[in-house]
Amino acid sequence: MAHAPTSARGGVITGWGIAVPDKVVTNDDLATRMDTNDAWIVERTGIRERHIGGTTSGLAIEAGRAALERAGRRPDEIDAVVLATTTPDQIVPGTSASVQNGLGIAGGAFDVNAACSGFVYGLTVAHGLLATGAERVLLVGAETLSKITDWDDRSIAVLVGDGAGAVVIEAVDGPGQLLSWQLGADGSLRHLLECDHGGYLSMAGKEVFRKAVRVVVESSEAALAEVGLSAADVDVFVPHQANLRIISAACERLGIPEERAVVVIDRYGNTSSASIPLALVDALDAGRISPGDHVLLSGFGGGMTWASAVLRWGG
Repeated sequence: MAHAPTSARGGVITGWGIAVPDKVVTNDDLATRMDTNDAWIVERTGIRERHIGGTTSGLAIEAGRAALERAGRRPDEIDAVVLATTTPDQIVPGTSASVQNGLGIAGGAFDVNAACSGFVYGLTVAHGLLATGAERVLLVGAETLSKITDWDDRSIAVLVGDGAGAVVIEAVDGPGQLLSWQLGADGSLRHLLECDHGGYLSMAGKEVFRKAVRVVVESSEAALAEVGLSAADVDVFVPHQANLRIISAACERLGIPEERAVVVIDRYGNTSSASIPLALVDALDAGRISPGDHVLLSGFGGGMTWASAVLRWGG
C-alpha cells in the first residue's frame, strides 16, 4: 500500500474507450440450453445480458483506438502498452504485442495477469512508468472469458461476458490523479477460482462471495485511510462487476450509498479485467465524474488477488 509521492511526476487520464462484441446473449437465450431462467439469474447476479465473441487483441485494439482518439493522441506518442487480461490470444507471445502492432505504437508492451484485479494493478504500474520518465501509457483491460467457459456449466456460464476498456494516462508535473493504491494477494486461495491450460473456469462461488466482500472493504478502507479520506469522501465508487449482491454488500459495509456505485453488470456480465474500465467509461460518458471528484476503484479475482485505488479526478 502506498500513496503517490508528491515529488514524483504524476499522471492523469485524458482519453478512454470501450469495445464489446456485437453478439448479445440474453438470459432467455441461456435458458434454451440449460436449466435456468431470467428471474433466477437476475435475482442471484443482477445480470440480464452479456456480449460474446471476438478476440482479446481485437477488442483491446478497438478500445485502445477509441481511447487514443478521445485523448487526441497519435499511436507514435504512446511510450508503453499495459494490457490486463486473463485470456490472452496465445500463451506466447503476450497479447499486448498484438495490441501494440495493431495500433501502430512504437513503445514497449507487456501483459498483466491479476485476474479481475488486473486493471487496478495495471493502473498502479502505469503511474510508476510515468513517474520514472514515460510521457504517455495506454492501459487496457480486455477479456474473452467465453473461450474458457463450459457453456453447459450453469454456475459459470450465466456470469461471464467479453469486452475491453482502455484509458490513456499522461504525465503531469507534480501530483497527478492517483492519490493512493493498495494491492494484495493470497496464493493459498488460488483454488477458489482457477482454469488449467486447455480447461474451463471453475469457481467455489460461496467462498468467493465471502472473501470478495471482505477484501474489497478492507482494501478500499486502507487505500482511503492512507490519504486521510473516508467513505463519505467517495463521490463515485467503481467496483469490479462480478455480482450485484457483492457490490451491494460492499457498499453497505463501506458506508457508501449504492447510488454512488457504478453498475454495468446487467449489460455486460462479469468481464474480469475489463469490468472496471467498462464501468469507469460508462460513468464518464454519463457525466457522473467531474474534476475534483474522489473516485474509488476496487477489484478482486483469482489468485486470490485484490486491489483498490483512490483517484482525484483531473489531478
